[in-house]
Amino acid sequence: MIRIPLDGPIDIDGFRRSARQLVARGVAPDQVVWTTGGEDLGLWAEEPSDDATDSAEPTPFTVPASFLTLCRTALLHAEPQRFTLMYRMLWRLRNEPGYWRDTLDADRRRAEGLEREVRHEIHKTHAFVRFVPVEDADGERLVAWFEPTHHTLEAAAPFFARRFANLRWAILSPRCSVSWDGSTLQIGPGGRREDAPPQDAGAELWLTYYRSIFNPARLKVAMMAREMPRRYWANLPEAALIEPLIEQAGTRTQGMLAADPTAPRRIRPMATLDRTAR
Repeated sequence: MIRIPLDGPIDIDGFRRSARQLVARGVAPDQVVWTTGGEDLGLWAEEPSDDATDSAEPTPFTVPASFLTLCRTALLHAEPQRFTLMYRMLWRLRNEPGYWRDTLDADRRRAEGLEREVRHEIHKTHAFVRFVPVEDADGERLVAWFEPTHHTLEAAAPFFARRFANLRWAILSPRCSVSWDGSTLQIGPGGRREDAPPQDAGAELWLTYYRSIFNPARLKVAMMAREMPRRYWANLPEAALIEPLIEQAGTRTQGMLAADPTAPRRIRPMATLDRTAR
């Protein structure tokens, strides 16, 4: 067995370089163990040999652009065997003509499943990060704590750089942190929940808004659980209101049904603009 160490769990460029060399030199997938740091493999894997990972450029070969896109996204998943899966797919692309046309292939379907989960996690990161303003030597800075399931924080960060382009902010997570100084995204080491500031007085305004928009008559608990899984609740200030609002929903709905209808508000017509006036 050949052990190929990568520089962390999202070293996609390192994986790509090593994988192309291994495939070009005929190293079968079952002869490779991919590591991202921290694994204790003992005697099960050898150090990479010079023959397997020679720095000389291997014989070039091409792969579909759709495979590269799939690879870069799927490898952000936390699945321990993701590098093994993608290397096996690359091996098959080189050695099995027509393989990529089989959209029902088990490896491909598995990789596409990882890709969907990663994209879903990025979407949830955009939706569920909650910033708290803090003061430092340079003024106000927004800081948030978030615990993504997959290795997606770097991929999600450009969204916040565009949305809060004129602000300084940082998102802390156990694996890494990302920060924006108004012009540059920076990646730093991970942190602890204690490093993030507690909720401030502004959180109460958010809770007031959340209470006001809650419609008990339209409550669908199962759908809400799918869109806002419980694993995110620890990072959401409004999560403290969810269970009380669910418990009160039945009573509030009955009260709404029993109440007399309200008189419709009179809407005044808009004044027309006299375009002839000077």
